[in-house]
Amino acid sequence: MPHYQRRSALKSLMIAACLAMGGWLGAALAPAAADNPVTVPLEKLYAPQALPDIVQGKADAPVTIVEYASMTCPHCARFHIETYPTLLSKYVNTGKVRFILREFPLDPRAAAAFMLARCAGDGAKRMAVVDLLFNSLTVWAESDKPLDTLADLMRQTGMSSKDFEACLNNQKLYNNVIKEREDAGKDFGIDATPTFFINGRKYSGELSVDALSKIIDPLLAKK
Repeated sequence: MPHYQRRSALKSLMIAACLAMGGWLGAALAPAAADNPVTVPLEKLYAPQALPDIVQGKADAPVTIVEYASMTCPHCARFHIETYPTLLSKYVNTGKVRFILREFPLDPRAAAAFMLARCAGDGAKRMAVVDLLFNSLTVWAESDKPLDTLADLMRQTGMSSKDFEACLNNQKLYNNVIKEREDAGKDFGIDATPTFFINGRKYSGELSVDALSKIIDPLLAKK
């Protein structure tokens, strides 16, 4: 396929994403509550989703955190830059917590970023791209040419232009990213990012290291 046709296909995908998200984005951007005392059934929360979970930490860790995030959410980015490293070193890598990041894109750019992270690989490779894109959020999310900027960033990970275009034209992957978001809204009442489920209890809004510790430590003390 000629280069201009591939680029046109990419643009068509992004336009389709805009249309698919019409009318939904405003609700998703509503101010997040600091805490919500809702607890969801664990068998439903941990059941297979539209995309396979990539789990960090021991399978039998006493605390499980499921985060729904958007790649264009500044609060999500701040959590991953400021809190997530401590979560990893203090809790995940010590076997106390298992952590699952799930896709809840607020807009087409976030959907594309999540797709690229999935295409990068499983486990550490996917999370490395998530880290890269959160750390460079203002570079690509506010760019006048987001596809070109994302392509430049993904080249740093070793992804070729051909693989970049193939990823963003993967209709099945795109459908599953959107289904993951839609199912989360329907099944778990998510309407803002980040939203966390800690052993099934719902917390909407960014969590600091101190706030996270105040939730996790009492759960660990019960074990």
